[in-house]
Amino acid sequence: MFRNLIVFLSLISIVACGSKPRVQIEDEGFNLKPSLQHEIIAKEIVNILENYSYKKVQAGDSLSNIVFTNLLNTVDQGKNYLIQEDIDAIEKFRPTVSQDLRKGDLSTPFYIFNIYSKRYLECLEYALTQIDAPHDFDKDENYISYREKLDWFKNEDELKDQWRKRVKFDLLNLKLASAEGKNDEEKNKETLRKRYNNLISQAKKTNSNDAFQLIMSAYTDAIDPHTTYYNPSFAQAFNEGMSNTLEGIGARLQMENEMVTIKEVIAGGPAFKDKTLKMDDRIIGVAQEKGDFEDIVGWRLDAAVAKIKGPKGTTVRLKVLPAGQDLSAQPIIVSLTREKIVIEEESAQKKIKIVKGDDGKDYKIGVITLPKFYIDFAAARKGDPNYKSTTRDVRLLLDSLKDEKVDGILLDLRNNGGGSLQEAIELTGLFIDKGPVVQVRQANNKVDVESDTDPGVKWDGPFGVLINRFSASASEIFAGAIQDYGRGVILGSTTFGKGTVQSAVDMERFISPTNKLLLKAAGDDKDAATPEGAPEFGQINVTIAKFYRVNGSSTQHKGVEADITFPTQYNAEKFGESSEKAALPWDQINSAKFNKVNDMSSINKILQAQHQKRLNKSPEYKFLLEDIEEFNKSDAAPQISLNQAKLKKERDANKEKNKARINKLLELHNMPLWKEGQPQPKVEFDFILDESLQVMADLIPLTKDK
Repeated sequence: MFRNLIVFLSLISIVACGSKPRVQIEDEGFNLKPSLQHEIIAKEIVNILENYSYKKVQAGDSLSNIVFTNLLNTVDQGKNYLIQEDIDAIEKFRPTVSQDLRKGDLSTPFYIFNIYSKRYLECLEYALTQIDAPHDFDKDENYISYREKLDWFKNEDELKDQWRKRVKFDLLNLKLASAEGKNDEEKNKETLRKRYNNLISQAKKTNSNDAFQLIMSAYTDAIDPHTTYYNPSFAQAFNEGMSNTLEGIGARLQMENEMVTIKEVIAGGPAFKDKTLKMDDRIIGVAQEKGDFEDIVGWRLDAAVAKIKGPKGTTVRLKVLPAGQDLSAQPIIVSLTREKIVIEEESAQKKIKIVKGDDGKDYKIGVITLPKFYIDFAAARKGDPNYKSTTRDVRLLLDSLKDEKVDGILLDLRNNGGGSLQEAIELTGLFIDKGPVVQVRQANNKVDVESDTDPGVKWDGPFGVLINRFSASASEIFAGAIQDYGRGVILGSTTFGKGTVQSAVDMERFISPTNKLLLKAAGDDKDAATPEGAPEFGQINVTIAKFYRVNGSSTQHKGVEADITFPTQYNAEKFGESSEKAALPWDQINSAKFNKVNDMSSINKILQAQHQKRLNKSPEYKFLLEDIEEFNKSDAAPQISLNQAKLKKERDANKEKNKARINKLLELHNMPLWKEGQPQPKVEFDFILDESLQVMADLIPLTKDK
């Protein structure tokens, strides 16, 4: 079934292009080629990143090495399709791929993409032949689904054996997932046959725009993780997302290892309200309110999203593998009613908590939850006196909380990915008097100091800010300023570490009149698939500046460290800016001139000691540590048993373990236990918030005189 690549490579022809030959593939099957528009855009993107971006990275051997690795990881990070022979055939292009892009020569990356695409189809075609092959489910053998840390397959025989095992696993998984253990062998085979045929169908729809998007992402990711090129379709989708008007389940999705993966739950949306879906959960099946589930493993992301999205008020059912669980885990079913998610639902919200301090007194604490830093720019530009913004909303909430005579206020910025810089500055001004809030260094090294110019303070009482690994950008600016001024206590875990500024640039600005005439003459001036209103040549979001705290420290890479710390499962090696190899480094500039409100160091030592004392006695804290340990189990290539009895035993044990942990948490809160036959209860306890409120109860008497 597999064709030898020696034949494939013998059909390569060379076409002159300047001083360097350009690779072309003359073969039937996958033979995607770049358009003239792609070549022109590629040249201009390299020009922008060499001359106008913050890093100004030159295309050379070292950059080419990273771009080449990115390309391989993008097409086959799990090492399930390519063999060593393929790698040997393309390795010679490793040192030159970025220099080729500078000249608009896309032949090498398209060549790599075509090799991968042909292998992908061959693997799926072979998998179809294995569905009806005999499989011994009593045999002791294992399947490794994700082989990133392993070597490439030595030959086609090893590759075939991997796909034989994958088919066997898929059949066994369907068999064990059958309701009440009833197995319909023919139905399972048909389900798998439809899955693989669908993957083949989706793959054959791949076009040169898809390849170009992937190739340019490999290049921009080598520069820095927040510099990104979007083709016209992607640009339109990005800009619609930035408008904060979404219709669907309210989650940002990404394809990882052939599975649709949740990368963000949008505040205010159905998924956010339901609280079941978490970051890195994988959606493997979709069904509407009525009807059967469709298996979406391996689908194009846009095709999967089209199934998940839908009109407001309709219901979608999702089959989900929770984050951290392997492919053999029992999926959960989540039903969500689609909504239109608008900015009002992402607004700041308040609640009041009565907390008994360690001194025995009751304290009234206002909690303000802020999902993002938002502002209605359009209304503000029009002079609308009632335009909506973060600072305006929080100011009203502070007035309300003061009327209710709260003793302290806690601002919850967990999972707040940022937003408007202007709002981060103005919001800081509600808690400090006039003064600098953030410093911004431009690509030419000029440093601008952005300040709060509004005199007065809206809240001068005990104040805390709650952060976590997914508090980023504007959240880090705010938390860093509060910490530098000594205006409050910072609680939680170290933030994301995104201290860079991006600007969205329409690529049309860089396409010369001469090139536009060439494109028009070639009939390549506008792609037929370009959505109405989308940027004709796409857009690039390019890093142009860097943030610094008023004390001169960059928020980049290191983020903001909490004064009162909590453990987290999201470690820096896997999550956050520091996990990105191409991220800009941390550095420091001169401190801005500012007047510190308080020196919190002695108070924070007292708070940390009292906090740790409670943690040492807390069964919920022990439960949290166990969850973190489970989440961060060894990420070595996991082996899944293909022995039916063993796999069923493992799955049943995991199911019982999950049930036992849920019941343990319910028991800690004196809640009814989850019994057999009942639907899984939604557990919504928030230990980190509860303990943060106890820290605030410690803070209030310590700062009462101040």
